[in-house]
Amino acid sequence: MRTPTAMIVGMVLCHCGLLLTFTGTVAPSWRQVSHMSNQPIDFVLEQGIWDICTERQSTHDRLCGQADELAYFEQVPVRVAQGMMPTSLALTLLGLVVAALGVRCWQKEPQHLLAGVAGLMLLLSGLLSLVPASWYTHELWTLPTPAGGMLVAGYGLVLSYLGSCLEILGGLALALSFHHCCKERRAPRLPASPSLEAGPWSTTGAFCNPWDVLEDERDRQEQRSTLPCDSDL
Repeated sequence: MRTPTAMIVGMVLCHCGLLLTFTGTVAPSWRQVSHMSNQPIDFVLEQGIWDICTERQSTHDRLCGQADELAYFEQVPVRVAQGMMPTSLALTLLGLVVAALGVRCWQKEPQHLLAGVAGLMLLLSGLLSLVPASWYTHELWTLPTPAGGMLVAGYGLVLSYLGSCLEILGGLALALSFHHCCKERRAPRLPASPSLEAGPWSTTGAFCNPWDVLEDERDRQEQRSTLPCDSDL
């Protein structure tokens, strides 16, 4: 049996979402601040959820590990992101392991119930990473900012958004496996055909095809009469 298309799509989307979410989590660029007062025009401050970096765009000199002078890391959206993003990554890894067992690359048939449970786990992991990214975006202009700075969203925030959406879509695709479980449970089970009484013309079960019926009729005719049949000519 081939792997269902929904399972393949779900596995691909969730792996891509995991990669994007991980990159967005560790990237030190959830927000970029430029055109600050008393700073060169090409000076850019990048703020993530774990680190703060500065860069001179003309010379590409980049320094990370800058001091948090504005208490940026003490803000609630940043602290929530520090807690929920790693939790989302851990749940995504666990969900992919369960999904691999359910999709059955090495088994004869997929385990739809296990794949559906994995889909719910991956859907939840996508929501866990989408919530802090959305909250951070909503509070982007209210977080502490150097005087005169111009704010733009960083690539880390964008990747976190994309990864979260892919994980949600992949989780929904895998959750469709519950539909197959319902179909299997609702499918009527045919009762076993009772065997007929033993006799010279009795059969042990139902005929599989019309040719078996013809063969049985021929045997009956031979037992009734020894005269040749038309079919023997």
